[in-house]
Amino acid sequence: MEMKLPFLVDLSDKVAVVTGAGGVLMREFAKALAACGARVALLDINEEAVKAVAAEIGENALPLATNCLDKAALLSAREAVHAKFGAVNFLINGAGGNNPRATCDNEIMTPDLSDETKSFFGLEESGLRFVFDLNITSAFLTTQVFAEDMIKTGGNIINISSMNGFRPLTKIPAYSAAKAGISNFTEWLAVHFAPCGIRCNAIAPGFFVTNQNRDLLFKDGQPTPRTHKILGHTPQNRFGEVSDLIGTLLFLASDAASGFVTGTVIPVDGGFNAYSGV
Repeated sequence: MEMKLPFLVDLSDKVAVVTGAGGVLMREFAKALAACGARVALLDINEEAVKAVAAEIGENALPLATNCLDKAALLSAREAVHAKFGAVNFLINGAGGNNPRATCDNEIMTPDLSDETKSFFGLEESGLRFVFDLNITSAFLTTQVFAEDMIKTGGNIINISSMNGFRPLTKIPAYSAAKAGISNFTEWLAVHFAPCGIRCNAIAPGFFVTNQNRDLLFKDGQPTPRTHKILGHTPQNRFGEVSDLIGTLLFLASDAASGFVTGTVIPVDGGFNAYSGV
């Protein structure tokens, strides 16, 4: 497998687990780690997707169809990783996302809102719980299962937060709150696991076009008003490319480069978080 990387780091001693590995961003993360020598277990509920990623990587990949909300399934996945690669010392909590049941139609509430508009009051409790579970509970359970391997030998955990963790976005209250929780959980883990030599950091991507948000950003191939608003508040005036994240990933992945870095949430956002709008 060939992959263009901004620089190389030596990850040949890493056994990495990547959750959400069938998604647009995490599949590239997994490929980058493998290109640097890591042995990578690919966890995703979508078996076909992780098998496709594993085929691209080759023998250093292990695809595991896994529900990251099922602790028994995670424990079974850990056994499979142990059998093929040995103990885990690197975890990327990439499983997550939003859901239409927890998304408003309107950016702000007004007294004259049409009854046909799905407002905050029409959001489904099941959608709220689904989004929190998908982001928070999955990260909690996967960390419980795989960080246990790291207690005596040290390790590295990278969570995937979001711009929502810094600034809540309109229309998606559950996802914004969940990602803020991921940022806070990252800091908590960094303190809790520091005596064990385990580092924990997070990457907070700005705006990237993925399968989950494509319909919010484009309609019939044309940018939506939301897209124009996003780009108008992004000083670099573009969406991110997956390659924009890889340098930050490799920096955090390398103990030699970032061995004294823990408890951080790093924005990769084209300046969105820094811009006040004025």
